[in-house]
Amino acid sequence: MAAKPVRTMPKRHCHHCGHTFDLPDARIGEAFPCPACGKNIMQAPDHILHREKIRLTVTAPTAADNWRAPRIAEIARSIIANVQLVIVGKETQVRLAIAGLFAEGHILFEDVPGVAKTMLSRAIATSVGCSFKRIQCTPDLQPENVIGDYILDPTTGRPDIRFGPIFAQMVLVDEINRASPRTQAVLLEAMGEGSVSMDKTTYRLERPFMVMATQNPIESEGTFRLPEAQMDRFLLRLSLGYPDAAEEIKMCQRIQSQHPIEKLEAVANAEQILKCQQGVREIIVPAGVCEQIVRFMHATRAHPALRLGASPRGSLGLFRMAQALAAIEGLDTVEPRHLRSVAEVVLAHRLLVNPAARTDYPDGNAVIRELVEKLFPA
Repeated sequence: MAAKPVRTMPKRHCHHCGHTFDLPDARIGEAFPCPACGKNIMQAPDHILHREKIRLTVTAPTAADNWRAPRIAEIARSIIANVQLVIVGKETQVRLAIAGLFAEGHILFEDVPGVAKTMLSRAIATSVGCSFKRIQCTPDLQPENVIGDYILDPTTGRPDIRFGPIFAQMVLVDEINRASPRTQAVLLEAMGEGSVSMDKTTYRLERPFMVMATQNPIESEGTFRLPEAQMDRFLLRLSLGYPDAAEEIKMCQRIQSQHPIEKLEAVANAEQILKCQQGVREIIVPAGVCEQIVRFMHATRAHPALRLGASPRGSLGLFRMAQALAAIEGLDTVEPRHLRSVAEVVLAHRLLVNPAARTDYPDGNAVIRELVEKLFPA
C-alpha cells in the first residue's frame, strides 16, 4: 500500500527582513508576525508606506525668469491673433479672456446657444499649448466622472486611481448649470485651491490651471442654478453676443472647406504662460488705485438695491485683472481706467439684487455701471 504524501505547510517570505517560514493554513490571510523581525507580513514594506506621492505640478519659474510687461504684451498679442483665426470679431471678449488666463482666474461664458462659447474655449486651450479636457454636463453626471475614482487593478488586486478630466490644464465645463449641485460642488476645491481631494489624499493640479464654463441663461428646464459660492469663484463672466452681418458672412466663408479649429496650432506653451502669470503679479498697483478698489467694493455692499455686495474675493479679482490688463497693454503700472474697463465683467455676477429693486436695477450689471460712472468718471 502506497504511503500517503505528507502535506507541508505553505512557505511564506517576509518582505521586511527576507526570512522564510511556515504558515499554518488557518492563519493564511490574517495578520501574522514574522518570527524573525516581528513585523506584520500583511503590512506593506516601509519603502512603500513612506514613499512620496507623485505630484502633478509644473514648477513655477523663479523671479529672475519672470517677464516684464512688454514681453507679456507680445505673447498676448500672438495668442489673441491666433484665437481670432477661429473666432470672428469679439476682440474685446478674447482680450479679456486672455487677461483672465494671465490673472490665474476662471471664466464663465454666459450666452445663448450657438455664439461660439465652446469654440472660443477650445481655441484658447489650443493656442496656449496646454492639455485640454471637456466635461459635458448632464443631470446624471456623477462627481467621480469629473475628478476620477479608484478601480481594482486586475493584475495586482490592489485599488488604482483613475484620474478624471479635471486633471488637465485647461478644462471646459460645458453647460455647467445642467450638472446637479452635488457634481457642481466637486469643482469648488479645484477652482479655489488648485487641488483635488480623493479618499483622504490631496492631489495638486498641474499649472497653469483654468476652468472655462458655459451656460445658457435663457433655458431653465433641467438646469440647476449655480450657487453664490460657485459664481464667486469665477473671475470673469463674459457674453459674446451675436455677430454683425459682416462678421457672419466672414464666418460662412471660413468654414467652406474646413473648420479653422481643425488646423489651429499652438503659439505658446505652459512654461510661457506661467512666466506671464508671474510677471502680472509684479505689475505695480499704486496706493491710490488700491483705495479706489476698496471704496468701490464697499459701495456695492452699501448699495440699497443689493442684498449681497461684492466679496473680498471680488476685490482681489479686480486687483489682479487690472494688473493683467495693464500687462497686456505693455504697461508696468495699473491706471484707474483699467478698473473701469473690467469692473462689470469681474463684479456683476457676484451681486444679488433685491426683488423690489429689479424695476430700476434688473441685474448686477446695472448697479456696477451706475457705480462706475460715479466712482471712475471717464
